[in-house]
Amino acid sequence: MSISIKDNRNDAGKTFQLPTLLQRRTGPMTRELVLRPGDHGLGMTHDSMAADTTTTATCGFCATGCGLRLHLKDGEAIGLTPETAYPVNLGMACPKGWEALRVLDSPERATLPLLRDETGKLSPIEWDDAFSKFCDGMKQVQSEHGPESIAFLSTGQIACEEMAFLGALARFGMDIRHCDGNTRQCMATAVTAYKESFGFDSPPYTYDDFEQSDCLVFIGANPCVGHPIMWERVLRNPHNPEIIVIDPRRTETAAAATQHLQLRPKNDLALLYAITNELILRDFVEHDFVQNHTQGFEELRQHVSQYDLATVCEEAGLAVEDVSAAVEAIGRGRAVSLWWTMGVNQSYQGTRTAQAIINIALITGNIGRPGTGANSITGQCNAMGSRLWSNTTNLFGHHSFTEESDRRKVAEALNIPVEKIPSTTSWKYDRIIEGIRNGEIKGLWVVATNPAHSWIDQGDVRELFDQLDFLVVQDMYKTTETCSHADLILPSAGWGEKEGTFINSERRYGLLKKVRHAPGQALADFQIFRGIAHRWGVGEMFAEWTSPEAVFQIMQRASRGQPSDISGIEGYEQIDRCGGIQWPWSADHASGGFEPEQQRRLFADGRFFHEDRRARLIVDDVSPMPEPAGEDYPIVLLTGRGTVSQWHTQTRTRQSPLLRSLYPNQPYVEMHPRDAAELDVEHGDLVRVRSRRGHADATACLTHSVQPGQVFMPMHYECTNQLTLSHFDPHSGQPSYKDCAVRIEPVLTSDHD
Repeated sequence: MSISIKDNRNDAGKTFQLPTLLQRRTGPMTRELVLRPGDHGLGMTHDSMAADTTTTATCGFCATGCGLRLHLKDGEAIGLTPETAYPVNLGMACPKGWEALRVLDSPERATLPLLRDETGKLSPIEWDDAFSKFCDGMKQVQSEHGPESIAFLSTGQIACEEMAFLGALARFGMDIRHCDGNTRQCMATAVTAYKESFGFDSPPYTYDDFEQSDCLVFIGANPCVGHPIMWERVLRNPHNPEIIVIDPRRTETAAAATQHLQLRPKNDLALLYAITNELILRDFVEHDFVQNHTQGFEELRQHVSQYDLATVCEEAGLAVEDVSAAVEAIGRGRAVSLWWTMGVNQSYQGTRTAQAIINIALITGNIGRPGTGANSITGQCNAMGSRLWSNTTNLFGHHSFTEESDRRKVAEALNIPVEKIPSTTSWKYDRIIEGIRNGEIKGLWVVATNPAHSWIDQGDVRELFDQLDFLVVQDMYKTTETCSHADLILPSAGWGEKEGTFINSERRYGLLKKVRHAPGQALADFQIFRGIAHRWGVGEMFAEWTSPEAVFQIMQRASRGQPSDISGIEGYEQIDRCGGIQWPWSADHASGGFEPEQQRRLFADGRFFHEDRRARLIVDDVSPMPEPAGEDYPIVLLTGRGTVSQWHTQTRTRQSPLLRSLYPNQPYVEMHPRDAAELDVEHGDLVRVRSRRGHADATACLTHSVQPGQVFMPMHYECTNQLTLSHFDPHSGQPSYKDCAVRIEPVLTSDHD
């Protein structure tokens, strides 16, 4: 059998190195051609035998980070199956993963740069003109309104290397001071909680812990829908574990739990303090661990003593005996893991709630051992990459802008003058939005995110976008709500059309591979940033940034000595060979010459990242709900994930006919039958959900999954954030999407607008 190889890549005219091959015999008459790990999906042809060609890559939907086996023909992916050997998903995939290729084939794809003319019409232009329009437009805004008048909003959706390029280009090359990512909407609370409690943003767990626990506690988390492969790992647990769910809604996860504490909304912090108090009173404290590895136990003990179990249960709408049973399960558990996600993070007191979870793990000694941990489940596919590498509110590699030693270290790693690194951090997302309102921000660059759909109090941000002098949107699709406000649209490649790395929830670097050509003239975000750097006049500053893997090597240099050190990774080839590599994997780790273990936890030695190596036990006062239900708006609106087939703003999932068939295409609102009866509303009726900020029409879905006085709407529908209240956690700056006051009105068909 003879084999010919050709290079099909054409990003920005770049020449790429040809791949090497491994031949693996699969039968007496066939050979399977397998891309050597690190070849990243380059095209290949063969002349006489219908050989299958496959490669593996990390899924690009959520931060579970599943491995997918991509089936190639003439170098192009034509199908996929779950990768059975990948340590994350072990041969499983959710509907979104199965449809990852389908969503690339959409008439809504942005295939040419588009410029809005004087009449308001978007017309195609060439890339050379697009780069000029971008640079001239942003420089004009800076000239007229000052150097700090432009900002960017980035994402957890692009590769680490692209985030690194964007952040370095903007902060060090273009002198953009203010920038943030949409990870502010999902993970900022967990980041802040970990940094304050552990000394670094450091989720301690590995997915094997789902299978090793004898007691799992989920707070504001519905992995059955939000992270179904993680839930599959729970179902593989051989220990018949106790599963406790703390959630105001009877979610799919709660329905499968052994205990569901269905509390009233925003009583979670008080409840966790009451549980902590009971653990202390019943002496379920690991005293040696607390004494040797934590700081602040006495302050914690005194603070939580105010939260009497009976009083808190009455306020939360819970039975004392139910909470007492949960306390016993946690206290007597051999290996207890506590998990949270957006139900905690997206709260006005989310940071302190997350730290209350961390406190429970620490005082009971459930940290650093198999099946334990205070574990934040990440949302977006590369939210952790954004946390480490986006150069927004943290300096490159999770260093500090305000520390001179950190600035010098990063400057040396990037081979740039230290004077180019600012000594002040950026505004947070909400402050950037306020900057538009105040006329401080007049130019905005939005990369791979859709804030005109996803930002809290949606109507307000849409009006503000129209006040900008220059709005540039860089996206796969030209039809997003944010694109409708753009002056310039830059078409970008999506997952499967470019390469780089993602970091999943358990700190695992996985590979994103190019297995398809982007449509039309769409370019990888990496190549767009290269073009902008050249046209802005700072190409020499980024002369070393020639490819994603070259940037990965720069990232490795910058990571040395950090808790997230990756200096020991041998490159993309090793990441691929190992099925991903969890950080940290330093040069010291690798010095023994062996491969990284697949399942590695943090804090097994009880040493944390504060200078004294002790974790902090942090408490605070409980705050009342900013907009409680009242006479005019008597219902509390809850929001969250709808079905396993929906994702975020549906920018991608709506491109798949299969995924659209698996969830209601029209907005719906879950109501308790008692509330519906009072309004003379029946199942399937159209109702209007109205808040002080706007209204949304939705189909009434009568269910006991919500309690009387509460309704639930999925976050994915465009109308949901027309209702939400613009309030934020004071420590993390994360929006509090999960609670606001609404009223429900029946809608006659003739009244529907």
